[in-house]
Amino acid sequence: MPDAESVRFLACGDTALAVEFGHQIDRSVSERVLALDGALAGRRIEGIVETVPTFRSLMIHYEPLTVTPESLTNLVLELIAEPSGQAQSRRKWTVPACYDREFAPDLDDVASITGLNPARVIELHSATEFHVYMIGFLPGYPYMGDLPDPLRLPRRKEPRLRLPPGSIAIATAMTAIYPVESPGGWHLIGRSPIRLFDAEWERPSLLAPGDKVRFQPISPARFDDLARQTEAGEFTPDFDMVEP
Repeated sequence: MPDAESVRFLACGDTALAVEFGHQIDRSVSERVLALDGALAGRRIEGIVETVPTFRSLMIHYEPLTVTPESLTNLVLELIAEPSGQAQSRRKWTVPACYDREFAPDLDDVASITGLNPARVIELHSATEFHVYMIGFLPGYPYMGDLPDPLRLPRRKEPRLRLPPGSIAIATAMTAIYPVESPGGWHLIGRSPIRLFDAEWERPSLLAPGDKVRFQPISPARFDDLARQTEAGEFTPDFDMVEP
């Protein structure tokens, strides 16, 4: 945990408190956010409704008739001051991804802009172990970093109005998978047949902050097969439990 002087508390109305750990997106800041999130979960504090990890802060939603902002701030400071316990294991997912041009309308443009060939773009993307920083924008939408430097591009100048579910995209230092059809301004380089969100699941979002993700290239025929299995509820990607 970081020291208290590096933390900022921001009141968000009368039912939420944001605990901010830094001013930039990097894994060390993310680990601080996740450490506090885990510590609060371990305490099971009455009156804390929900915690939401973001890139550089933890939003704590609370019941104001049970918890006061002052008591919550003091609790957070107490947890920050405690020596870090044993780090919790994380899930490491293997996510199938088809990089065929049918599913990757921006692959050639990305290759041209970066000075790489399409095969090298695919190789760099699929060889990277990504860190899930946060879930946001859409239900189940994972913001994952960090892209290799050669693949880092600004967003598209002209966003698309409709992207298919499962679209794999890159922009700046991030990659993501669109869980549902939506607008989007990132570069599309592939598609995955997996389902990322289902309100009927015990945990509606498949991925969670702190998870690790590696993409496994598959053929269009394998994509179609897994898409059918996913639709029938017969397929979810594999994961292993690993140390952070």
